[in-house]
Amino acid sequence: MPIRALSPTSIFHAPAYTRGQTRLGVRIWANIKQTRKEKDEKRTFCSPMLTAEVLASRLGLEMAVADLERLFLHPGANLPGISGAGGRRPVRVAYQGVPGSYCHEAAAVFFPSSAAPIEAFPSGIWMEDVFSALEDGSADRAVVPAENSLDGPIDRNIDLLLRHPAVRIVGEVVVPVNHCLLAASGVEIADLRHVVSHPQALVHCDGRIRSLDLTIEEVADAAEAARAVAEHRIRDTAVIGSRMAAREFGLRVLEPYFQDEAGNYNRFLQLAVGPLPETSHNRKSTVAFSLEKGVSGLSEAMWAFESRGVRVIRVDHRPNRSDPIRFVDRAGFGKVARMDYVFVVDVEGSEADPGVVAAIARLEEIAGFARVLGSYSCTLK
Repeated sequence: MPIRALSPTSIFHAPAYTRGQTRLGVRIWANIKQTRKEKDEKRTFCSPMLTAEVLASRLGLEMAVADLERLFLHPGANLPGISGAGGRRPVRVAYQGVPGSYCHEAAAVFFPSSAAPIEAFPSGIWMEDVFSALEDGSADRAVVPAENSLDGPIDRNIDLLLRHPAVRIVGEVVVPVNHCLLAASGVEIADLRHVVSHPQALVHCDGRIRSLDLTIEEVADAAEAARAVAEHRIRDTAVIGSRMAAREFGLRVLEPYFQDEAGNYNRFLQLAVGPLPETSHNRKSTVAFSLEKGVSGLSEAMWAFESRGVRVIRVDHRPNRSDPIRFVDRAGFGKVARMDYVFVVDVEGSEADPGVVAAIARLEEIAGFARVLGSYSCTLK
């Protein structure tokens, strides 16, 4: 199975000779490069007073009112800044990526129906932009990917949560991955010679791709590839993407659930600035902390929760960027270099629960720092 890779890691850094290998690659590269250029030119612009349509236009995003997902909040949801003299305005929800992405699909899952209208819009190709949109008021909520059940966590978004203390986790949804084989209208599987997608999706679907003997092409954004296939009516190339991308760009779903393995799920987080009012649905909290003893102090930190009846359900770690390496004197060995980490744990219970409060108080006694990243409910779709 030959591979036509635009780049080992990212289309944005692909050398000219690689990008020129295929006409589809050139078109996708041109689309993304133009979006990136326009977004950079408008990167400092923000105003919470603008409508989503005007904001999208100024950011250079191809989004009209007809293209916006019309979603709704749960009744009684308390979102900042949506009430005024003129009534309740739509709540703005930013999601990472572009229209048709899996994150776009997750935004629709988070906000299925209710009383207040929603305007969902893409934050663009930069992962940081969704956090900036929350902090500058361009968005009231945001949706970001957190973890894939087969490939692990999205480390970059964990780092961004640590770097943006005003942004909090206020919701979580776990959804089954549906990698769809998408093609232009009228195309059959027998017409295909090539398949294009993000490297992760290609790995998930490797067995099915091999069975069809398709040449693969890696791109940084499957939704952009879907747009290119649709706009240029490319008939010999399929895209592995979301069902949302098929609807967004008018593509045909040749085969849903194209992936090889069952048990493939994505976990997405809903973010907001500042904590929301506590509800009976807050059954989970995420806590970040560093430890004076480093990794050897982790068992003591876990015991701070478990001894108070608070179950730890997930543990992760990231480099401690404020103090990434420590030099420790060890008898007989001299100075020993030790990497330092920030640990991120999920625990059962709200941060207001007495057991969680007591556990965090104990944690603060042995930690360099401790911070609750959010208390929220989890929905499994």
